[in-house]
Amino acid sequence: MKEIIANGEKIVIRKAVPSDAKAMLEFVHTIAGESDFLTFGVGEFEKTIEEEKVFIESTLGKDNVLFIIAEIKGKVIGNLSFTGGFRSRTAHTGEFGVSVLKEYWGNGIGEALIKYLIDWSKVSGIVKKINLRARVDNIRGISLYKKLGFLEEGIITRDFFVNGKFYDSLQMGLCID
Repeated sequence: MKEIIANGEKIVIRKAVPSDAKAMLEFVHTIAGESDFLTFGVGEFEKTIEEEKVFIESTLGKDNVLFIIAEIKGKVIGNLSFTGGFRSRTAHTGEFGVSVLKEYWGNGIGEALIKYLIDWSKVSGIVKKINLRARVDNIRGISLYKKLGFLEEGIITRDFFVNGKFYDSLQMGLCID
């Protein structure tokens, strides 16, 4: 667990637990309508509370999987999910996604979540490479990733399809060792 202060409020960053399932789904349904930079939109994330509980439980105790939330007074305001490879040849690497409620953008919460992932990766000794992909027009996100040491590795064309338009994505990575 980690705590940060943003706009005078204490934000707790911690691993998600199954009892967070309902709050996580409420969070996801909210952010789906707040940004076109996510891999899903409104109505595309269809899990039941029970399915979300099972998912969260499946992340616990795995060496190369991390699912964390940022919360203020018990309200989920951000999350980060990292999943590493499932076979020995790819277990050392994985990809993450991060999101923060729009009303909290610009407060360092996304940065704190990613730093938590980087620190966790260093301590784990298993995760040696963190990957991500960002839409090429997500300037704020790409700037943050670069600030944290992520390097550009390539372009994936037509990776996102949003509102009838294709968008390329930038593949980025951070070596841990």
